[in-house]
Amino acid sequence: MASLTRNLWWGALAGAAGTTALNAATYLDMAIRGRPASSTPQQTIERAASLVGASLPRDEQRKEALESGLGALLGALAGVGAGAALGAVRGLTGHPRTKAGTTAAAWALAMVVGNGPMTVLGVTDPRRWTPADWATDILPHLAYAGAAGVTLDALAD
Repeated sequence: MASLTRNLWWGALAGAAGTTALNAATYLDMAIRGRPASSTPQQTIERAASLVGASLPRDEQRKEALESGLGALLGALAGVGAGAALGAVRGLTGHPRTKAGTTAAAWALAMVVGNGPMTVLGVTDPRRWTPADWATDILPHLAYAGAAGVTLDALAD
């Protein structure tokens, strides 16, 4: 059990490193291309709140601030949680065993965890994304995978 707990924590740390890399890649892309931040995290919070019957502030400024803050927090939790899950799987099964395998698993998990809730809630539909949309999404998730994979491998060695 100690090994599973250790791998869970190592995975969470790897997820935090990956989340930092994903955020840095996203902000760098925004700065280089002069593009605004995505509104999908806020829209996800709004849809989820509506789905569970939670009320959001009526004041538009407070509502936007709440959605923005919760959207960013949800993203951080998703990244750390994906890393923790990867660490737990690795602790239980010993897989993935290679750096490439760890990075590929981290990327796939990040893509699902990052886009799954937004897709299920109807905020976005990846089937309708343009190649530029895909690049905007894939590249930061690759940064996540690289940082998370390297971190998890370093901690597990």
